Amino acid sequence: MKDRICEFECNIDDMTAEELAFAAERLMEEGAKDVTLSPVGMKKGRPATLLTVMCADEEAEKERFVGLIFKYTTTIGIRETISERYILDRCEESLDTPYGKVRRKKVSGYGVERYKFEYDDLSRIARGQGISIAEARELVLKALK
Repeated sequence: MKDRICEFECNIDDMTAEELAFAAERLMEEGAKDVTLSPVGMKKGRPATLLTVMCADEEAEKERFVGLIFKYTTTIGIRETISERYILDRCEESLDTPYGKVRRKKVSGYGVERYKFEYDDLSRIARGQGISIAEARELVLKALK
């Protein structure tokens, strides 16, 4: 399957790590398809962060995210790139286990099919059992067999 996506990018050299993390968190909460923070070097050797925000290629959505990026960051300019991307079909199911409900994401297409348990559910089980995430995943897998 293919879709069109908008990527906004800006270089930021005057925000703290905490401020950047908050901005990324808020943008995800607002419905961004993805947000990444990457270290980059700017002119005169200044370290900075490249903020990349992915959203739907729809005019109203793009305008909304431009406003949000300006609101939550100190950037004075945003670059826009429109891309086509190949994506797998996605669905989520909720499974009953002895440890409570566990959500599982399924992706498929192009001859592949994969499953992944929701991190928050595995984290809840791991904390409750006093074990690692990997051990929680194994417990869930065994319970589902």
